Amino acid sequence: MELKGKVMQVLPMQQGISQRGTQWKKQEYVLQTYDQFPRTVKFDFFGERADLYPLQVGDDIILSFDIESRSFMGRDGVERWSTDVRGFKAEKFDASTIMAPAYGAPVQPQFAQPTQQFAQPAPQPAAQFAQPAPAVGQFPEAPAGAAPNPSEDLPF
Repeated sequence: MELKGKVMQVLPMQQGISQRGTQWKKQEYVLQTYDQFPRTVKFDFFGERADLYPLQVGDDIILSFDIESRSFMGRDGVERWSTDVRGFKAEKFDASTIMAPAYGAPVQPQFAQPTQQFAQPAPQPAAQFAQPAPAVGQFPEAPAGAAPNPSEDLPF
């Protein structure tokens, strides 16, 4: 699978020794996609790939990845699941070359900003509001010369 996005955060390198005695390391990153509704994805490179793809904040990349889930036993004895987004390749590219699928125009990524500006409602003429509103619990007076309508006379 692939995602295009911008590296938003580089998390600290993690490393250790497995139960079998082999060394391991993992480098995690946070990516924000170039979708209409951008998504934030945490992914990692594990083992030798942690050094193979050094990324910096602001890099525009195409991330090739696999999704991997595993179960583990929690301290409370309940089985739990964890899902990792494991990168296996990252290619840097120029984000100005991203083309919009429907129109063919370059897309300018805008992170954490609204994508549309909505027009403000047009001001209403002051003459509409010249009459004061009736007080709470009162009904406005009927216009002069209006005859009462018996069908509106409700029994309750």
